[in-house]
Amino acid sequence: MNPERLPVASELFAQWQRARGGLMKPAVRPFSRGWEDLLEDARLVAATERAEAESDIRVLAAEGWVALKFVRYRPHLIERVVIPLEAEARWQEAFGFVAPTGEEARRIREYPWVPELEFVREADLNLPFEELARLNEFLASGGRQRPVVPIKERSLQIFGEEKRLDSLLASALFRSGRLDLRADLRCEIIGVPLAWRRGPVAAAAQPVLVIENAATWHSYCRWNETGGHFSAVVYGDGNRFMDGIGFLAEIFREVGGIRPVRYFGDLDPHGLRIPQVASARAQAMGLPAVEADSWSYGELLRLGEGRGQPAETDPVASALCGWLGEWADPVRELFAQGQRLAQEHVGWERLSAIPPLDSADRQENSPGR
Repeated sequence: MNPERLPVASELFAQWQRARGGLMKPAVRPFSRGWEDLLEDARLVAATERAEAESDIRVLAAEGWVALKFVRYRPHLIERVVIPLEAEARWQEAFGFVAPTGEEARRIREYPWVPELEFVREADLNLPFEELARLNEFLASGGRQRPVVPIKERSLQIFGEEKRLDSLLASALFRSGRLDLRADLRCEIIGVPLAWRRGPVAAAAQPVLVIENAATWHSYCRWNETGGHFSAVVYGDGNRFMDGIGFLAEIFREVGGIRPVRYFGDLDPHGLRIPQVASARAQAMGLPAVEADSWSYGELLRLGEGRGQPAETDPVASALCGWLGEWADPVRELFAQGQRLAQEHVGWERLSAIPPLDSADRQENSPGR
């Protein structure tokens, strides 16, 4: 298997690069990363993405690329991923990585950098001179005055490769106080547009509901056609909701104005982290906060009672639960038991059994409230 084609492996290698710095000194300890942290850093949060990542990392382990450490007393749960010292050269070859030479370092020290890149003389960037020089050329030729464009367009202009800037975002180039994507390179990350379905005309004033996973989104859309609980039902697509949060503004224009935003996802730490990160980003853009859809989470706890799946929780999981309001304590208990609940428990069979609301009942009794 070629790890370069796997999102989880690409993120692991990028973090290995940053940890190793300039590679001027031989490593004495293998690099490792917590599994849940690695998934989050790689933006692999949706259930299908996590399952694919776990399958990929287990194959890499079987082929000797990595070693896996498992949660104590729960051997089915991955705790950490390790790149063995003896496998580092193999990883470098797979990703076409060549450590900077002494000549490269000299050129970086002596080159006449623009003010924004002066820091590269002393920084341990582990990046080739040629790429740094291309960034310098862009800034020196008036790049600061260019209009803001999508990151992949700017990457193609600078490097001749549309994805290179995406991969460099995790490098030391963009640490605090160094390069700024928007201010210096005049570009921005464009999230994947959010798929959504408009609710009935009678529900135009109702909240917008965002659903984490595709199957549940489909069932809620069917239900909303007759139930009229939401002005729109949006497919959050796991972690992509955080990147595409600005797309809510377009949905608001289509439904006739700003609406409250509700969210329903899996009951696990990542499922709670997604809407809370998205909420902070939304508010920074002047959009409404993302709130928990209390009715849906209550149904999930009721229907999922005694049917939880084993899951690894992290130390901050309990703090994430406060966002759930009245359901915070039951979910803390769920996490304390090492369990999670998939939102698919609230499926079409349950939703189709709920009588549609008439117009008089909709405002007070909608599950979206």
